[in-house]
Amino acid sequence: MGDLSVETRAHLLSFWLLISAFGIMFAVLSWLQESGLFFSVNEIGAWKGALALLCGIPLYWFVARNMTGGPTDE
Repeated sequence: MGDLSVETRAHLLSFWLLISAFGIMFAVLSWLQESGLFFSVNEIGAWKGALALLCGIPLYWFVARNMTGGPTDE
């Protein structure tokens, strides 16, 4: 991986942080379902993934994008 350009590494890091934010939000929504504070699996179905993506994007934008060593760190 030493031969990747700085720009390519920044794009890969951004992608990794975005899918990580999606995974975090999917886990939070799953926890809310198990605790009974969110729609059941039968009610929401596959829409949980779409909701996790919609919640994960702001999580990435406000937290991961601006962290030290992140893609926008100079």
